[in-house]
Amino acid sequence: MKGIMVQGTSSDAGKSFIVTALCRMFANEGLKTAPFKSQNMSNNSYVTKDGKEIGRAQGIQAEAAKTEASVWMNPILLKPRSNQAAEVVYLGKATVTLSGREYRDSFYDKGIEVIKESLKQLEKDYDIIVLEGAGSPVEINLKERELVNMKVAELADVPVILVADIDRGGVFASIVGTLELLEPEERKRVCGIIINKFRGDLSLFDDGIKWLEERTGIPVLGVLPYMDHHMVDGEDSLSIQRQFSQLGTGAIDVAAIHLPFISNYSDLEPFLFEDDVRVRWVKHRDEFGSPDAVIIPGTKSTIADLKKLKETGLDQCILDIMKNGGFLAGICGGYQILGEELIDEAGSDTGVPNTKVRGLGVIPAQTIFQKEKATIRVEAHLHSNTGLQAEGKLNGYEIHLGQTFLKQSGSSFLLTEEGREEGYFGREGQVIGTYFHHLFHNDEWRNQWLNLIRSRKGIPLREVNTIGDFKDKSFDDLAAKLKSHLKWNLVKDIIHQWRSRT
Repeated sequence: MKGIMVQGTSSDAGKSFIVTALCRMFANEGLKTAPFKSQNMSNNSYVTKDGKEIGRAQGIQAEAAKTEASVWMNPILLKPRSNQAAEVVYLGKATVTLSGREYRDSFYDKGIEVIKESLKQLEKDYDIIVLEGAGSPVEINLKERELVNMKVAELADVPVILVADIDRGGVFASIVGTLELLEPEERKRVCGIIINKFRGDLSLFDDGIKWLEERTGIPVLGVLPYMDHHMVDGEDSLSIQRQFSQLGTGAIDVAAIHLPFISNYSDLEPFLFEDDVRVRWVKHRDEFGSPDAVIIPGTKSTIADLKKLKETGLDQCILDIMKNGGFLAGICGGYQILGEELIDEAGSDTGVPNTKVRGLGVIPAQTIFQKEKATIRVEAHLHSNTGLQAEGKLNGYEIHLGQTFLKQSGSSFLLTEEGREEGYFGREGQVIGTYFHHLFHNDEWRNQWLNLIRSRKGIPLREVNTIGDFKDKSFDDLAAKLKSHLKWNLVKDIIHQWRSRT
């Protein structure tokens, strides 16, 4: 196999970001390129064209590589459902929920086989594979049966680039310590080091480069500057805080509820590019304030997170928004939470069949959780019920176990291309509930919703901010910027020489 693997000295070192850039760089040189991450742990997911579920990072990396995402790019996706257990999505389909111990004891051999199969499929269809690791390759308690770092590099037989985050401090210790803890054969695979998230004058790190190369005998392939707003979707809770903490003040204050088992928070990322909008992630009642709008995103454990809202008093804060004329949007699990009743008929949400709980009662609806998960791409139009006009289709996807039944006719939000009524639209847009992920990535709709808020606040309306047009260009810009800070020819030489060696 021709390829290279990016591993990190820690979580959030920038592996996904760098793999995304490398995918576009290779694709721009005319190579059929595919990303690969054997095992992803994230509730931020992506639906492939054939209705399969993979990690969102690999879906975005496939877009950067100018190819269609497939399950072979992320054969195992672990979606945390509690502090102890995660749903196992195997080749795009949810299979079973296991504890960490159960997964390690029962899934290792099956994982090895599907990784081999996936690599074989990708090697057949692509010129080069850009692989991504997870966390650190030297978690000693996990190394013996790991399925995502050096074991995968061995199965693919590719060289490894080690990435370290200088912004968090301790970069020299993290690099040297990681290399020291690798087995000798593993260390031989590390053919380059990248320093990520450097702030300030890059020349100030020249002595650091010299020391690292002399100490490790491994070339530093580049020192990458800290980059904001690169439009590469985040993957975990660390990414949430990093991305949204960069926002300043805005005329429109949006409180996004940070649920314990939040999923697909990338639904809110388009607001990063609206300069009169400020998004605040809210976990506690004393952080709530007086927002103009509240968004409740998706969750992997709806009933558990609903109970948490009630325990913290955030439920009452959300209800008070309605009394004060604010706007409220619930997406997927957030939509379910806003309903009147939730029934876990199959035990698929709580593990206890026929569990019944009261929702927040904002939307006249009942949700029934079933055994089989829906994962589909969707095209839709705004329903005539809304009284709003939107040119063209809205594009998105659905990932959910529950089905929600409205008790009030004439209040649907969307009409899909297949003629299915979806979601809830009430109080002239003050309340919206939908299973439609990616909703706010549709520029015209996002502008309409924000203009409803602007009109209520008495501030100037705005024209459509077409950030969707910038996404593909952003991949090219990202690739060009990284290329200017990388020893790009050396990266390619490492790949070529590794294949020659073997």
